[in-house]
Amino acid sequence: MGDVRRGAGAVTGTVLVDTNVFTARLRERSPLATQYAKHLFGQRIAFAPQTVAEARYGALKATWGPARTEQLARLVGRARILPIDIDTIETVAELRNQCRMIGHPLHQSNHNADLWIAATAIRWSIALVAHDSVFTGCPRIRLLTELDGAAAGSP
Repeated sequence: MGDVRRGAGAVTGTVLVDTNVFTARLRERSPLATQYAKHLFGQRIAFAPQTVAEARYGALKATWGPARTEQLARLVGRARILPIDIDTIETVAELRNQCRMIGHPLHQSNHNADLWIAATAIRWSIALVAHDSVFTGCPRIRLLTELDGAAAGSP
């Protein structure tokens, strides 16, 4: 999957998948899963730790049964969870400050998990696949989205 040690460069052939796109794959006949398949096909799938935590929390909150919980575990097990290292931490701080200075909502505390997800994509120099408008206009991010009016794939 590439070199993910401290200070390592880009993780190539990989996309970071946000929670909403990831969890759509757990719903039968999800139009969102179908819509985003083109961004995932042929790519290595990676998650930020926050994505896995959000998905797991959702499963606990909804009191999923063993079969669905196992499906979640299998999907997580097939992906790479990118580590939080000092470079990621620095990227979070820098990105939050940049967002604060330009008035982008990712600096707000209610978007803390999304901030970490965006910073993870930036730190590892990989695209973020997301269906969440909070990422639109985020500095330094390469967003792959199907949201209407969003600049999909633009750096």
